[in-house]
Order: sequence, then C-alpha cells, then structure tokens
Amino acid sequence: MTAKPPALQLYTVRDQLATDRAGILKRVAGYGYAAAEPFGITSDPQGLRADLDAAGLSVCSVHAIPVGDEAEAVIGAARTLGADTVIVPYLPPPRFADADGVRAIAAELNEASARLAGEGMRLGYHNHDFELSSLIGGTPALEVLASQLDDAVLLELDTYWAAVGGQDVVALLGRLGDRVGYLHVKDGPVVSREDVMTAVGSGRMPVAEILAASPSTWHVVELDRCATDMMTAVGDSLAWLTEQGLA
Repeated sequence: MTAKPPALQLYTVRDQLATDRAGILKRVAGYGYAAAEPFGITSDPQGLRADLDAAGLSVCSVHAIPVGDEAEAVIGAARTLGADTVIVPYLPPPRFADADGVRAIAAELNEASARLAGEGMRLGYHNHDFELSSLIGGTPALEVLASQLDDAVLLELDTYWAAVGGQDVVALLGRLGDRVGYLHVKDGPVVSREDVMTAVGSGRMPVAEILAASPSTWHVVELDRCATDMMTAVGDSLAWLTEQGLA
C-alpha cells in the first residue's frame, strides 16, 4: 500500500469535465480519490483550483511543457494549483529514433529542470509506448534518456504503454530504480496502442506486481479511452485497487 493518496489523471475524464467540471470533480472525490493530476493547466488555473478545492482534491502533479514561450504561464499555473511537479506529457516519436535525438531531449529537459528548481518545482517526463519499443544500441530509448538526465529529473512511468512497448514492467522498474517518482496505473488488452482500455483490475496488466515493485511512488489512475462508461470505470478502478489493498 502506498502512503500517497490515490490520484486520477484528469485527462481520463476530459470529455465529462468539458460539460460539468465542478460536478465531475466532486464525483471523482466521491469514489475515494484524494488527488488529481490536471492537464491543460494554463487555460483557467484559478477556476480549476477553486473546483478542486470544493471537491476536496489536492494536486499531485500537473502535465504541461514548461519550455519556450509557455514556460512562465506553466509555472504560474502550477503554482496556482499548488503543484510542485510539472511532468512533460509527450514529445514526438521521431525524436527518440537515435542517440542524437535522445541526447538533445535530455539537454532540453535538464535545462527546464534547472529553471523549475529555481521556482521550487521539479520536472518529470511521461512515456508512451514508442520510447520503450525504440532501441538505441539495444537499449530502450527511455532508459538511454534516463541515463542522461540530471538527478533532479524524475520519470512518470506509464505502466500500460511500457507493456505495449514490449517491456516487462516489473523488470523495467527495477532497472530505472529511484528515477521513477510516479506511475500511471491503467489496464487493458496490452496488444496495441489502438486498443481500448478497461477498468484497472479487469485487463491483462499484472497491476499488483507492478505496484509492489514501486510502492513509494505516486500511483495515478489513467484511462486514455475505455470500452465501457468512463465514470463507471474510474470508480471501479479505485474500488478494485482498494479491495486488493493497493490504494
């Protein structure tokens, strides 16, 4: 069991939030989630903070890219939301195709991390499948990247995408070690990136073994899409984790 409260990546309920943000956040809290991981944070940080507070949800981290012209806005929004960790959610697959590309990404992330450190914040990177299926000298690109990142930069390992990328997630966590600060917990058929996902506990992911391999990280439920009603899956996911003593 993790000491950190169960969290939900709000991208999971993006369609529902678009029509009733305050109500959906209260439903999420009603399922037992105590924290959220927002995305798109620069559009209305004050309003989102008010709705999160009303629902009783804290912020474990945010998804945003704090570089270039967006850096100041991202830092300000993260501070408004009470977040101390900004996680880069995605970079284009071609950038991970070779050693030079990964080296350039590491330099950019290290620079962004140093800037965030000056604001009392930490930077992270969240993977998809391609960072694990792309090999550089026989090593997954994500691991090559990790070896070139400053110690201050953490990884948010998306466990499902790592599995789709061909990895034994438990073994991968063992190799990455303390570099991993967050896990995205999701489930599904683990066949391809096009497949729809399922509530946590009802797919093919060895969720219990994965969480046992990384107990001190923040476990964040996320479903990119789902074959069933999304809100039902959000509630069922936490219910299963709780029943298993994993939340």
